[in-house]
Amino acid sequence: MPSLDDRTVARLRAVVVVLLVSGTGLGVGVGLVLALSLLLVGLGVEPSPLVLLVASLVSIQGIAFGGVAVGYLLVRGWSLPDLGVRIPSVRDLLFVVGGYVTALLAAIAGAVVISATSAPAGENQVTEFASADPSVLLWLIPASFLLIGPGEELLFRGIVQGRLRETFEPVPGVALASAIFAAVHFVALTGGAGGRLVTVTVLFFPALVFGAVYELTDNLVVPALVHGAYNATLFSLAYLAFRLSESGSFPEEPGPGETAALLLDGVAALPA
Repeated sequence: MPSLDDRTVARLRAVVVVLLVSGTGLGVGVGLVLALSLLLVGLGVEPSPLVLLVASLVSIQGIAFGGVAVGYLLVRGWSLPDLGVRIPSVRDLLFVVGGYVTALLAAIAGAVVISATSAPAGENQVTEFASADPSVLLWLIPASFLLIGPGEELLFRGIVQGRLRETFEPVPGVALASAIFAAVHFVALTGGAGGRLVTVTVLFFPALVFGAVYELTDNLVVPALVHGAYNATLFSLAYLAFRLSESGSFPEEPGPGETAALLLDGVAALPA
């Protein structure tokens, strides 16, 4: 039986490492959210949707993703400058604008395809919070720049894509990192497995944009800003959808919940 060459072994090792890192980040985040939920239940406290959302964001994108990324940096002896964390240049800012527009168009195209084909789509759990209190979406706009964009890009572009680029060519490296990033959002969706896979597939294309701008600029701040602006726009559109629905100005089909689910890219592992 032929043995694997050194390059193939190195690539397999890289894939295993990034899957472990991604799984650890998600697992730690889910564990923190569950622990907090159990604590609140034990104390007899019924938190508001906003409190649950903030706790989830801090636990997952902040503590879990950030903590696992920093831990990996320490193990490898890397630092943030090694990931390309620096003040964006004028060229970088042009990539921010171009990446934002491209990612948004990718999301809109995905939503149009889902609507045109009547394919079942998973609904983001953020929609459940927004259904109870649409104002939580307004809080997610600054959170997109302060927690979601930086936290997810640090782990999935800085660490995951950074590790893959050591053994893979740029195109497959970006594609693999984007696929892992999209797949992680599976747990942030509700509905059947088929519908979740549809939404995860749509998310893969904006993720490719995040990875591409990081590869082209070698500056982690660029995809963090693109991701933040992208999410902030989708949360704003979702908020508008809910408010129009409340005023009776929204078309009956699709419903506001479905529209918001198609727009939102997901905050990983929010509690049900």
